[in-house]
Amino acid sequence: MLAQMGEDSTARPRRGSPRRELALVLLLGVAGAGLVLLATRQGWAHVHSAAPKPLPSSVVTETGQDLVPAAGALAVAALASLAAVLATRGVLRRIAGIVLAGFGAGIAAAVGTGITTANVLAAASAGGAGSGGSGSVGAGSVTAGSTSGSGSSALVAGFPGRVVFASFPWHVVALAGAVTLIAAGVLVVWRAERLPVMSSRFDSPAPAGARGSAAAQRPERSGRDAATIWESLSRGDDPTAT
Repeated sequence: MLAQMGEDSTARPRRGSPRRELALVLLLGVAGAGLVLLATRQGWAHVHSAAPKPLPSSVVTETGQDLVPAAGALAVAALASLAAVLATRGVLRRIAGIVLAGFGAGIAAAVGTGITTANVLAAASAGGAGSGGSGSVGAGSVTAGSTSGSGSSALVAGFPGRVVFASFPWHVVALAGAVTLIAAGVLVVWRAERLPVMSSRFDSPAPAGARGSAAAQRPERSGRDAATIWESLSRGDDPTAT
């Protein structure tokens, strides 16, 4: 009995480990995408414009979503790919894992690319042009964090402005989320056959032809039984005697 209890205790974790691995994959995927979405919603750069007194100076904040819009879109796509991991099996599940890892690699590439002053000014210009307000960018100069070239010159709110980068630590958080998504995709590819699949109750129902043939067999059988009873009665036999 003790030996049997020992075998049960060792076998029970093995049966549960595939479910734990699937839960780990889903947790990594949701956590990675969540980190990217959280990081891209934060301010990564500020454009300060100094106005002569008594006019107040203005600050235009550019978020990670403004500067790296592809990162947020890929994070949402990675969340959607988790549903594909749940709904598929075998080769299709491995493909879903490759796609999930590819989304993470795309986010890492987008976020890892250096953000320049010209990128910040272009984002501020796009936002200002859409609103038509004080955030508009024109010709001028940028004193902090500037780079050479016409793309780094700007007038914010009609006055000279400067760019201040504030992406730390959100830049690192977004990269961590991308690495987490890559790890989740690699785990799916590696353990695709071991991960549990959806229950059979979610499978498509049997074809109508199969159901119709089974239903047709039942009336045929009952018809043969009724004919046998009538033949017994015509011969004068009692069909209930047996």
